[in-house]
Amino acid sequence: MSGPYVIRGSVSLPEAELQWRFSRSSGPGGQHVNTSDSQVELRFDLARTEALPEVWKERALARLAGRLVGGVVTVRASEHRSQWRNRETAAVRLASLLAEATAPPPKPRRATKIPRGINERRLRQKKQRAETKRGRTGRDWG
Repeated sequence: MSGPYVIRGSVSLPEAELQWRFSRSSGPGGQHVNTSDSQVELRFDLARTEALPEVWKERALARLAGRLVGGVVTVRASEHRSQWRNRETAAVRLASLLAEATAPPPKPRRATKIPRGINERRLRQKKQRAETKRGRTGRDWG
């Protein structure tokens, strides 16, 4: 495994709190696929972790509520033929999922007034377009 997987800033996934499970994967691999456990299932106990700041943990628990089973988030990876690459993929996927779930909420949009000149120009262009289209009717053609 390559290094710690950073969630955001100085916070990263603690290796001790990650639970790995391996099973046989479907897909490419020939006869080799029947003997090797290349599918990876990575579990992270979000409810009990001490690695995340309390605010982040609450935010993540609220946002990932639909994905959690008993406070545990699970990520699967079976795209690659090697278990090592699937481990990498699963860890990166979990880190990005937690980064997204712990991100601060976006700033509320402040309503701004549309300048009068812009609105008038838009209406003028609409009228001009309507005139152009009205001129295309074939009423006066003989």
